[in-house]
Amino acid sequence: MAWVTAIVLFVEAVGIALVNWFLGVVVDRQDMSLAGLDSDVMSTSSKVAGLVFGLYFALCGLVALRVALRDRAPAGLGRILLLSAAVVHGLLGAFTVGLVGWGAFAFMMVVLGLIVLVFMAYDRPEAAVSDAKPDGDGGPTNGDGKGDNGNEGAPVAPPAPSTP
Repeated sequence: MAWVTAIVLFVEAVGIALVNWFLGVVVDRQDMSLAGLDSDVMSTSSKVAGLVFGLYFALCGLVALRVALRDRAPAGLGRILLLSAAVVHGLLGAFTVGLVGWGAFAFMMVVLGLIVLVFMAYDRPEAAVSDAKPDGDGGPTNGDGKGDNGNEGAPVAPPAPSTP
């Protein structure tokens, strides 16, 4: 699943960068201002925003690719990046449903679901699985193959009385 998430994030990174670059070119050729803003500033800011978001989604794609290659859950900065990408896709989905339509909303929710699925599929406690091996009688062990008290099969003696 991390492979699919990585590919989708790479495609989205290129798509976001190209769309914002195209919007910057359109604003530059229109030579119009919006609320008194200079068209050159709007064009440049659109291109820069496209590159920044494209790099951000590409970096998130690299994290998902690393998860797929290592077959382990993301940790540290990679986990934070994927969590922030999930939040961004949730917010973008909420905004796009009104501005662009249900198709864009569905795409954002699919990417959000893929990112969440990466967390759910690869977030398994490794130590708990290896320590939970039962001994021969099915009882719990303390890691050395013996029972909880360390004396397999030995009777448990009552505590010695204390003297005052």
